[in-house]
Amino acid sequence: MAPQLRTILVLASIIGNPGTIHAASSEDAWSLWTARDTASTEQVDHSGWQGFLDDYLVVENEGVNRVKYLAAGQGEGRRVLQTYLSHLTSIDPRRLNPDEQFAYWVNLYNALTVKVVLKNPDKKSIRRMGEGLFSFGPWDDKLITIAGHEVTLNDIEHRILRPIWRDPRIHFAVNCASIGCPNLLPEAFRADKLQRLLDHAQLAYINHPRGVDIQAEKLVLSSIFDWYQSDFATDPKGLQSYLAQFHENPSALLAKPPASIRYEYDWTLNSFAPR
Repeated sequence: MAPQLRTILVLASIIGNPGTIHAASSEDAWSLWTARDTASTEQVDHSGWQGFLDDYLVVENEGVNRVKYLAAGQGEGRRVLQTYLSHLTSIDPRRLNPDEQFAYWVNLYNALTVKVVLKNPDKKSIRRMGEGLFSFGPWDDKLITIAGHEVTLNDIEHRILRPIWRDPRIHFAVNCASIGCPNLLPEAFRADKLQRLLDHAQLAYINHPRGVDIQAEKLVLSSIFDWYQSDFATDPKGLQSYLAQFHENPSALLAKPPASIRYEYDWTLNSFAPR
C-alpha cells in the first residue's frame, strides 16, 4: 500500500474512533521504572497539588467534578502547578517504595494534564491539544523530564502504571480532562490513603451513568471498558461480572445480554463555567 494512502486510512480510523489514539500505546513495562526501594520511608510532598485542587476543583452535585481552568490560568494556579511539577522533577521515583511511587505517578499524570489544558485556553477538548500537526491529543507529547528521561502521558499510563501495578482501578485514578473520564479527585493521592481513594473512585464511576448506564433495551458503558477490557476481564460477560461487584444494582446489570452493550465517551472538556 502506498505510504500516502496508508496515512489517509490511519487518520480516518482515528477520526472515526478517537479513543484509539488514547489507548494505543505499548502495554510493556518501561524497565527503567520497575526499580523500587521497598524499605524506603521517604514521603513525597504533594501539598502543592492539594493546594491547587482546593482552589480550583469544583465538586459538582451531578457527580462530575470540574476544574476552574480559566481562573487557574489567570491567577496563581499556573504558578502553583508549575512549582509542584518542578518539585516532582527533583525526585527520582525509583528510590521510593511502591505505594509512594504509585501516588507520585498518578499525581504527576493528573497535574500534567491540567498543565496541558492551561496552555490551550481556547480549546474545547483535550483531543485538540496535541503539539504535532496530525496529533489527536497530547498523550504522546514529551511533557516533562524525570531522572533525566523525557516522559509522556502515555508513558505514565501505559508503560508505567498499568503494566507495573496491574490494578484495573488505575483507570479511575488518572484523569483526561474530559466529562466522560472518571473524576479528578479532590484529594491528592498519597501512599497512606491509596486503597481508600482507589476504591472510592471505582465505586463513584461505576455507579454514575457516564460509567455504567442500565437502559431499557441496552447497557451503555464508558468506552474505557472497551479500550481496556483486558484490564478488567477476558470478555464482555466477564466485564459485566466485574462491574456487578461494585454496582448498586448488580442484578439489572447482569440481566443485560453482552450483545446489548454499547460504548460511549464524552470528550467535552471538564471545565467549570459559573452559572
